[in-house]
Amino acid sequence: MKALDSIKPAVRALRAYTLSPHRASVKLNQNENPWDAPARIKEDALRRFAARKWSRYPDFVPASLNERLAVFAGWKPDGIIAGNGSNELIQALLMVTIAAGKKVVISEPTFALYKQVATVLGGEVESVSLTSDLQYDSEALQRTVEERQPDVTIICSPNNPTGCVIDESCLRSLLRTSRGLLVIDEAYHEFAEHSVVPLLTEHENLIVLRTFSKAMAFAALRIGYLLAAPDLVREIRKAVLPYNLNAFSQMAAEVAVENYESELRPLVRRIISERERLFQGLSQIDGLSPVASRGNFMVVKSATNPARIFSELLKRDILIRDVSSYPMLSEYFRVSVGTPEENDRLLKALNEEQ
Repeated sequence: MKALDSIKPAVRALRAYTLSPHRASVKLNQNENPWDAPARIKEDALRRFAARKWSRYPDFVPASLNERLAVFAGWKPDGIIAGNGSNELIQALLMVTIAAGKKVVISEPTFALYKQVATVLGGEVESVSLTSDLQYDSEALQRTVEERQPDVTIICSPNNPTGCVIDESCLRSLLRTSRGLLVIDEAYHEFAEHSVVPLLTEHENLIVLRTFSKAMAFAALRIGYLLAAPDLVREIRKAVLPYNLNAFSQMAAEVAVENYESELRPLVRRIISERERLFQGLSQIDGLSPVASRGNFMVVKSATNPARIFSELLKRDILIRDVSSYPMLSEYFRVSVGTPEENDRLLKALNEEQ
């Protein structure tokens, strides 16, 4: 028997979630905030952490952070789990719900980790394609959930990589129809200026995921949080490792929440403004057709092979994401919204390539 024979066949058939190792001075490939966390937030977080004993474990349950997140998000402190990025919480949620024979419904193209983790756990994943114009197909989603009654339905809104959002009337209908859990990944909700969190009070089968990596400019600190009914949170927490969120990340997250309106929301507004300017600029380049997005990124249909676009831009020290291997996106690449200077460099380079 070979050692690899011990690995589940479904896992061996998966393509690992990876990222290109390339580097460039204009980095537009990971949907990051192009501006660093404000100095005031960094300094306050470092000051608080320096005053703490490093020899002591972080809080087992970060009650102080949960209380601040409850006020910030408009939910209950005992209905919150803070995690080492929202990816950890996706994994924990699926660990307590999915096993062999359990069903997961997703829309594709979307964030690849949903399908990967569900498959590793032995779940049956059913995909509902977006519409031809890369929007959520409300009728197909409704029909699939009604017929299949999945244990978990996961919807990324705004969706990565397409930037579309789920219609609220469709979401309400899905919540009423489904006997399972419905998960809304709101990693990019700040850029859409909309959240489904108010629906938590009406539907105990709704779970909302959020992150500090995007609008909060904290990608390096790996902080995410989950909002759900307290009964669900108690069960999901059983799959979260002890002391999962280090002390510095807990303190920094508190500072970010406290200073969101004054320090971070202005950056979000600048990104939204740049997103619209970038969309208009891309629309004016022959051979390119950007798709309107509610995130801090957009996919662009190209008459030129996306792999070639990726390579030519990399030669100009600009890094984008080639998403042509995703379902429905064989003619597309994705760009994050950068600073005005970065976006200008991208537009200039694309103009010269076409």
